[in-house]
Amino acid sequence: MAGRATTPAPLKARAAVRAFALGLPGAVEEFPWEEDAVVKVNKKIFVFLGSEGNTETPGIGVKLKDEEAHGHALAVPGAAPSRYGLGRHGWVSIPLTGGSAPVELLCDWVEESYRTIAPKRLVAELDAR
Repeated sequence: MAGRATTPAPLKARAAVRAFALGLPGAVEEFPWEEDAVVKVNKKIFVFLGSEGNTETPGIGVKLKDEEAHGHALAVPGAAPSRYGLGRHGWVSIPLTGGSAPVELLCDWVEESYRTIAPKRLVAELDAR
């Protein structure tokens, strides 16, 4: 339709990942760095969402302990170990532009990051769903 703005695919992917992350047991969204959003469980970050207004380089960051998943995530064009020393601890920054991974795979990685960070009782609650 003429005059109707459409949401770019990277922002749709970010919105889908955000909704998935917030649907996990005990997950809460916070904005510790102005516009940049994170999702936490038990006061610990399990996914960096960046800024919703970032249309140039939108991306997410997740903690992947599984070597196969970590390597797969790093194979996404433009992906890299997260900055500020987080990459040493398994964190990967994954762009949502260009040849990004499908949303379902991004959500799988968010769930893995959640399982790494969340207390066992919340992981058990997730498994019981």
